[in-house]
Amino acid sequence: MKDQRWTLARIAEVIARLFRIRYSLRGVSLLLHRMGWSPQMSVHRAAERDEVVITWWKTEQWQRIKGRRRLGMRGSASTTKPVKS
Repeated sequence: MKDQRWTLARIAEVIARLFRIRYSLRGVSLLLHRMGWSPQMSVHRAAERDEVVITWWKTEQWQRIKGRRRLGMRGSASTTKPVKS
Protein backbone atom coordinates (compact mmCIF):
# COMPACT_ATOMS: atom_id res chain seq x y z
CA MET A 1 0.00 0.00 0.00
CA LYS A 2 1.73 3.20 -1.21
CA ASP A 3 -0.69 5.79 0.10
CA GLN A 4 -0.77 5.70 3.90
CA ARG A 5 -3.25 8.51 4.57
CA TRP A 6 -6.25 7.90 6.77
CA THR A 7 -9.18 8.69 4.51
CA LEU A 8 -12.79 8.65 5.69
CA ALA A 9 -13.34 5.50 3.64
CA ARG A 10 -10.46 3.71 5.36
CA ILE A 11 -11.62 4.82 8.80
CA ALA A 12 -15.17 3.62 8.00
CA GLU A 13 -13.69 0.27 6.96
CA VAL A 14 -11.76 -0.07 10.24
CA ILE A 15 -14.89 0.80 12.26
CA ALA A 16 -16.87 -1.80 10.31
CA ARG A 17 -14.24 -4.48 10.91
CA LEU A 18 -13.69 -3.78 14.59
CA PHE A 19 -17.23 -2.93 15.70
CA ARG A 20 -19.41 -4.46 12.97
CA ILE A 21 -21.13 -1.10 12.48
CA ARG A 22 -21.41 0.63 9.12
CA TYR A 23 -21.21 4.42 8.86
CA SER A 24 -21.48 6.66 5.84
CA LEU A 25 -18.49 8.89 5.09
CA ARG A 26 -20.45 11.85 6.46
CA GLY A 27 -21.20 9.85 9.61
CA VAL A 28 -17.52 9.03 10.09
CA SER A 29 -16.66 12.70 9.62
CA LEU A 30 -19.20 13.74 12.27
CA LEU A 31 -17.90 11.12 14.70
CA LEU A 32 -14.31 12.29 14.25
CA HIS A 33 -15.25 15.94 14.75
CA ARG A 34 -17.19 15.10 17.92
CA MET A 35 -14.07 13.38 19.25
CA GLY A 36 -11.98 16.46 18.53
CA TRP A 37 -10.20 15.23 15.42
CA SER A 38 -9.62 17.63 12.55
CA PRO A 39 -8.63 17.10 8.91
CA GLN A 40 -5.11 15.91 8.37
CA MET A 41 -2.58 18.69 7.94
CA SER A 42 0.92 18.35 6.63
CA VAL A 43 3.62 18.34 9.30
CA HIS A 44 6.22 19.75 6.94
CA ARG A 45 6.09 22.92 4.88
CA ALA A 46 6.40 22.70 1.12
CA ALA A 47 9.99 22.73 -0.10
CA GLU A 48 9.00 25.39 -2.64
CA ARG A 49 7.73 27.77 0.07
CA ASP A 50 9.32 31.19 -0.29
CA GLU A 51 9.05 33.17 2.96
CA VAL A 52 10.23 36.40 1.30
CA VAL A 53 7.44 36.27 -1.27
CA ILE A 54 4.87 35.39 1.40
CA THR A 55 5.96 38.32 3.58
CA TRP A 56 5.85 40.68 0.59
CA TRP A 57 2.36 39.48 -0.33
CA LYS A 58 1.07 39.96 3.21
CA THR A 59 2.47 43.48 3.54
CA GLU A 60 1.96 44.81 0.02
CA GLN A 61 -0.75 42.90 -1.79
CA TRP A 62 -3.02 42.14 1.15
CA GLN A 63 -2.97 45.74 2.35
CA ARG A 64 -3.84 46.92 -1.16
CA ILE A 65 -6.69 44.42 -1.46
CA LYS A 66 -7.94 45.13 2.06
CA GLY A 67 -7.82 48.88 1.42
CA ARG A 68 -10.41 48.55 -1.35
CA ARG A 69 -13.21 48.04 1.15
CA ARG A 70 -15.15 51.15 1.95
CA LEU A 71 -15.89 51.03 5.63
CA GLY A 72 -18.83 52.93 7.03
CA MET A 73 -20.69 53.19 3.73
CA ARG A 74 -24.16 51.73 3.44
CA GLY A 75 -24.61 49.15 0.79
CA SER A 76 -26.10 45.85 -0.11
CA ALA A 77 -24.25 42.62 -0.74
CA SER A 78 -27.00 41.66 -3.16
CA THR A 79 -26.71 42.74 -6.78
CA THR A 80 -30.48 42.47 -7.21
CA LYS A 81 -31.76 44.44 -4.21
CA PRO A 82 -30.84 48.12 -3.97
CA VAL A 83 -30.34 49.81 -0.61
CA LYS A 84 -33.50 51.45 0.75
CA SER A 85 -33.02 54.83 2.38
